[in-house]
Amino acid sequence: MLMPKRTKFRKQQRGRMKGKAIRGSLVVFGEYGLKALEPAWISSRQIEAARVAMTRHIKRGGRVWIRIFPDKPVTKKPAETRMGKGKGAPEFWVAVVKPGRILFEIEGVPRETAQEAIRLASHKLPIKAKFVSRTDFGV
Repeated sequence: MLMPKRTKFRKQQRGRMKGKAIRGSLVVFGEYGLKALEPAWISSRQIEAARVAMTRHIKRGGRVWIRIFPDKPVTKKPAETRMGKGKGAPEFWVAVVKPGRILFEIEGVPRETAQEAIRLASHKLPIKAKFVSRTDFGV
């Protein structure tokens, strides 16, 4: 699963997800993409599940790019623990996704195959997302 090799700080504050994505909002590597329509934290497990679903459908033909990286640690306190005593230990990693962000890109397969692969991948994610192609952006 994806996670940073090392970070400057072990724990991070939660932050906010206001606004739309400016960076990473165009299909630039592949021919087709999966675009987020709502803000969310996407965990490294969800990214991996979506990637596996896509690559299985295209039967290892074509090429897949993952355009998001889980670089934010999420902490949890153990179950049945009283309040206080500091922040919990890091449990898993998430990617902060804003609306408009391209999550995955794919090329080297027919449009119908890419559309189905991206549909399968979107079912693994906790957000609404849509299929886009490079021609939609005029790139």
